[in-house]
Amino acid sequence: MNHAIEIRRFESPDEALDMKAQGGIDIVKLESGMTGMHAIFEPGWIWENDEKPLLGSPESCPMRHVGYCLSGKLVVRMVETDAETPIAKGDFFEIPPGHDAYVAGTERVELILFEPPAQAHEHQAD
Repeated sequence: MNHAIEIRRFESPDEALDMKAQGGIDIVKLESGMTGMHAIFEPGWIWENDEKPLLGSPESCPMRHVGYCLSGKLVVRMVETDAETPIAKGDFFEIPPGHDAYVAGTERVELILFEPPAQAHEHQAD
């Protein structure tokens, strides 16, 4: 077992999703397979328009998200039930698959997201 401390920085991501003027997601990966993401969504960002095409245009977001909101207000809608839940600065959250979302208001949304190794490997197989 490796007992060294591993550090990664979002300023040097392993991958990045570029949503042009609407924001982006910087992705870092640890040797264990744990993944961290720093997501920035600008006012006017809508999952349907800005992220869905980058994921191959699924009906809804197929991923589970666990994270913390650093700023702004993101409204997440469960597609099957139409239930909307606002996520705001200071919220620690878990969002199941089957959602879409949009930025509410005029403040940029900034999130830190975490993915355990098993889920990270599932996405690599997609």
